[in-house]
Amino acid sequence: MTMHLNQAASVLQRAIQQIISRGLNDPRVRGMISVTGVKVSEDLARATVSISVLPAEQAELTVRGLQHAAAHIRYQLGKAVRMRRVPHLTFKLDEALKKEARIIAAINEAVRSDEQTDGARKGEQESMEDQEH
Repeated sequence: MTMHLNQAASVLQRAIQQIISRGLNDPRVRGMISVTGVKVSEDLARATVSISVLPAEQAELTVRGLQHAAAHIRYQLGKAVRMRRVPHLTFKLDEALKKEARIIAAINEAVRSDEQTDGARKGEQESMEDQEH
């Protein structure tokens, strides 16, 4: 991506986050919504907005609500940013954060398991040493 496209994506990301944070009148859009990234097409006609939603149970419904409100958000973007052409928006759920959380949980579980195993080994060694003395 060129520097111009990166700048446009960054500006759009901040502006979309602000618009969503102010609130939308769609009951499907609930929870804590974070705009995690924006990818714009080369001609700036389209932008794919990646979002994460907490709680996760509301994620699919929130994405549908945001997609339904895309024209309104685009209109608000036109008032908020200086761009010759405001791109059409497509919202998608960012699965990367869920994957990261699962990986971190697995690592933490492995560390806990290792600590328990090491603790059991130390206990066995200490009891063996006590028996020798």
